[in-house]
Amino acid sequence: MKKYIKFIVSLLMFGTLGSIAQTISQFEQFNGRFDYTAIGNTLNEGENNVNSFCDILDSSTAELLLLNSQVITKAYLYWAGSGAADTEVYLNGNNITAELDYSVIYPSSLYGDLPYFSCFSDVTTLVQSIGNDSYVFSGIDISDALANNPGYCANRTNFAGWSLYVVYEDQSLPLNQLSVFQGLEIINTAQTSITIDLENINVWDNIGAKIGFLTWEGDANLSINETLTINNNILSNPPLNPSTNAFNGTNSFTTSSTFYNGDLDVYNIQNFINIGDESAQIALTTGADLIIINNIVTVLNSQLPDASINISTYEVDCETSEIRLDYIVSNNNSTDVLPIGTPIAIYLDGNLVGQSTTALDIPIGGQESQTITLNFSPIPSDSIFIEVVVDDSGSGVGIVNEIVETNNSTAITIEAMALESEIMLTPLNTCDQLEQVVFNLNSQFDLLDPEISDWQTYFYENESDALMQINPIEFPHVYTPLSTPASIYLRASNGICYQIYNFELLNNFCPIEISEGLSPNGDGFNDILQIDAPHIIKIFNRFGKLIFQGDNNTPWNGTANRGTHKSNVLLPIGTYFYIIDLQDSSGQILRGWIYLNY
Repeated sequence: MKKYIKFIVSLLMFGTLGSIAQTISQFEQFNGRFDYTAIGNTLNEGENNVNSFCDILDSSTAELLLLNSQVITKAYLYWAGSGAADTEVYLNGNNITAELDYSVIYPSSLYGDLPYFSCFSDVTTLVQSIGNDSYVFSGIDISDALANNPGYCANRTNFAGWSLYVVYEDQSLPLNQLSVFQGLEIINTAQTSITIDLENINVWDNIGAKIGFLTWEGDANLSINETLTINNNILSNPPLNPSTNAFNGTNSFTTSSTFYNGDLDVYNIQNFINIGDESAQIALTTGADLIIINNIVTVLNSQLPDASINISTYEVDCETSEIRLDYIVSNNNSTDVLPIGTPIAIYLDGNLVGQSTTALDIPIGGQESQTITLNFSPIPSDSIFIEVVVDDSGSGVGIVNEIVETNNSTAITIEAMALESEIMLTPLNTCDQLEQVVFNLNSQFDLLDPEISDWQTYFYENESDALMQINPIEFPHVYTPLSTPASIYLRASNGICYQIYNFELLNNFCPIEISEGLSPNGDGFNDILQIDAPHIIKIFNRFGKLIFQGDNNTPWNGTANRGTHKSNVLLPIGTYFYIIDLQDSSGQILRGWIYLNY
């Protein structure tokens, strides 16, 4: 009996490139001994709120300085400015194309809608190859926007700038959860506040917790009703970032106050979050300044495993009605070991049918392969839905605290499958001289393989119906085809396994046996020449003269209805000859003799 093996490939992408929502939301998360730094610079000559200029610099430079123990894991380049997105720029002379671009609108009461943009590109490979060095950003062009809409410069909201975020791994660090949130949102005099919910974080220990922001167009000299809060706690980092002027053109990593109209700031938040928190709320307010928020990064001590599971292959054995599942339990994106004995539950069509546990401690980034065999014979349907859940004791409840509790299951639907291609059976024959004949289709069961002889079976008049399981023949034991020969399809099913058989219905019109004697003496035996088939019969005497012609309704009874013989008078004893036309598609003509006696 054939077995079927299915391979399943899973692809996990953290940051799907392309057009995404403007709302600040989680883009990527790192779990392990990770932290980050950020460099960047403005392309403004000075703060645009106090300086009168309406162009930007051709380039600007920032220095990346990592320790030898800090290994680059990811590098993200952000750039932003006034107007529509410029998606082609340069970093150290290398052409960079935006993989994402965002935009927001400032509705100016005097100059109409003023758009602003931010672009993003993953530059990990480039930065890993360069390492510590001076990074020169160039090629951004917002001249058309500034020239075509005087509102930017008149409002003094003309700006351009860039930032390079570098996530690094350092074995001296504690186990952290680093989350990158990004998008593009705006506050201004028309919309003076905004709240941003940061989801899918896990606070295991709040010691050393920090949060960083990349914002644009903040001005040091505008601080009316300007606040930045987390969980209703005002953030500040004086003297660089006072509580009343968070967006003031500063860079916390370098303590620079000349990142004109951009902010690259980090705050300690260990007193503003609690162990067990899974989300945080950020709020920004302004009374005069235009603030555009681009990204948020959180770094939280979080020593937890993160169990996930994937079905790698499955094998269906139709002979034994078994499914063998091969699955992999992983502890990726984690900051602690997944302990031995973590429960695994297997559900078949929503019913618990199997359980297991992890056999070993699974280290950070590690995995474990397992196999389980399920019996599906009680399942009558032709598809089976199987779900495998890690950290599930069989009741939907887990026993392990994890970084993410929503990635613990994997599922497949196994559809009906044929054992092999269509099998031809020996034709079903009958010997009947009638055009409309009756067949007992059930007699073909004796030809089926013994191991599937007790499967559920139905007969169909065409292959399409058999595959779709529609219009089965209702009374297969007394089936009359419209004509012969005819094809019949038999489907034998055992849950998700089935086999299609095909056979022909044949009517061979078996040769008719004609009696060699006729004795029409009224005793009820052999009084007429009985022929059980449509026919025309002609009787001739020994001289070759036609003396009788009949059919099914006029059988020969020893009298004549042709020639000079009297009707209804028995003919003399002797030998007579016949010609019988069976009137069938084969054109059979029977010739012979018969002896008439009384």
